[in-house]
Amino acid sequence: MKKILVPIKRVIDYAQKIRVDPTKGPQGVQLKNVKMSMNPFCEIAVEEAIQLKEQNKGAEVVAISVGPKQCTETIRTALAMGADRGIHIETKPDVRGDYIDLQPWAIASLLKGIVDKEDAVDLVLLGKQSIDSDCGQTGPLLAGLLNAPQATFAANIERGDDGSFTVERETDTGEYE
Repeated sequence: MKKILVPIKRVIDYAQKIRVDPTKGPQGVQLKNVKMSMNPFCEIAVEEAIQLKEQNKGAEVVAISVGPKQCTETIRTALAMGADRGIHIETKPDVRGDYIDLQPWAIASLLKGIVDKEDAVDLVLLGKQSIDSDCGQTGPLLAGLLNAPQATFAANIERGDDGSFTVERETDTGEYE
């Protein structure tokens, strides 16, 4: 295995109490003086990528974040966890601070551009969804744009000797398939 890409998202920390200004409609989430952190599901994806890297000597883990300047903090978190390098696609300053205006299609299109430019990408690991929008669409959209297979809600990933991946997932009944 040569390279694992892991998109990561900066979101309001899950332990924060969210304040909303009802006069601002869908843009009403208050972001001033609010702790931001890596999306917990993205954190799980980074941890899995690090484990795969340890099992497959020589693999490189690349964390990718799309958003404002502050996303570099999220990339630094991934680097501290064990990622080898980070890529930041910085959004314009006029994009809202939580960049909720960037929908899954736009993010998947940006990620496809990175996959196309990077050499020898074996795997792209995404968290199942973000805790701010709960869309869960970026991974499937990216797989479609890349014309690549996908596995959702992965509980375990193993790399075979032939280069294939075996993915185990938990079903709604709690069983694994």
